[in-house]
Amino acid sequence: MNMRQQLIQSGEALLAKDQKLVILLGDMSVFGFREAFKNFPTRIYNIGILEQSTIGLAAGLAMTGMVPIVHTIAPFLVERSLEQLKDDFGYQKLGGNFVSIGASYDYSALGCTHHCPGDVGILKNIPGMEIVVPGTAAEFDSLLRQAYDNGRPTYYRLSEQENTESYPVKFGKAQVIKKGKKATIIAVGPALRPSLEACANDDVTILYYTTVAPFDSDTLRNNCSSGRVLLCEPYYTGTLTNDIMSALNPLPIVIENVGVPREFLTHYGKASEQDAYIGMTGSAIHSKLKKLLL
Repeated sequence: MNMRQQLIQSGEALLAKDQKLVILLGDMSVFGFREAFKNFPTRIYNIGILEQSTIGLAAGLAMTGMVPIVHTIAPFLVERSLEQLKDDFGYQKLGGNFVSIGASYDYSALGCTHHCPGDVGILKNIPGMEIVVPGTAAEFDSLLRQAYDNGRPTYYRLSEQENTESYPVKFGKAQVIKKGKKATIIAVGPALRPSLEACANDDVTILYYTTVAPFDSDTLRNNCSSGRVLLCEPYYTGTLTNDIMSALNPLPIVIENVGVPREFLTHYGKASEQDAYIGMTGSAIHSKLKKLLL
C-alpha cells in the first residue's frame, strides 16, 4: 500500500470513528474514496479545481467544530492556496489537515506546474503551521491519527517514493536510527532510504525526522557533539538549515546539504532520474559525507 492508498484507508476509518471529520477533495483520489462517498455522503465532497475556495470552505467548517481534511496535488494545495492557508487557518489559529500528493517531482514528466519542491519552505513561513513528511504509508497513518484533531493546521507531505522500512514514529519527535561520532546525518522522510545506503559503514549518527515543524531541537542537540551535519531533505535544499543552527547555537558547526537545487527541473523523466540528477542517491550522499569529514 502506498501513501495515497493509505490516505483513503485512514480517511475512511476516521470518518467512521469521528463524526466531526469531513474530507474535501480537489478532484484528486475521488475514485479511491468511492466507498466513503456511499457511506458518508454528508461528510466527503469533491469540490473540484477550486483550491482557494476549498481552503476557505474548510476554514468555515473548522469554525463550526468540524475537523477538515483537504487533499489534492501539492502545488495546487500549497502554492495556489497560500493566502487562504495563511489568513483563514494560520491567522485565525484554526485546526485542519492538508494532505498533498506529488511531493517535489513525483509527477516528473508533467513539468513545473506539477512540481512542488518549495512547499515545506513556503509553509514554514506561516506561524503555527505544522509540517509532517512521512517516509512510508504506515508512518503517515500513525502520524495522521496522532495529530489530525489537535486543533492546529497541519500539512502532510505524501510521496510516491518511500523508505523500505517503517519506524514507530511520534509526532514532533525525531528518531535516532544509528549512533556514531564523526558526524550527524539528518534524514527527512523518504530521504532516509538513500541516507542509510550512503552511511551504513560509517561512524556517524543518523537522525530521522518525520515532523519538521515543530522541529525537534532537543534530539539534535543531544546527538551532535561533532558539530558536523549532513542535511538530507527531499525538497529545496537548505530548508531546515536555520532550525539546525538555532538548535546547536552556540556550538560551531559545519553543514553540508543534499536536496532539490533551487532551479527549475527541466529534464523530463522518471522521479528516479531526477533523484540521480540532484544527488539524492546513496553514492552521491556518501560523496557529500566524505567532503564533510575532510
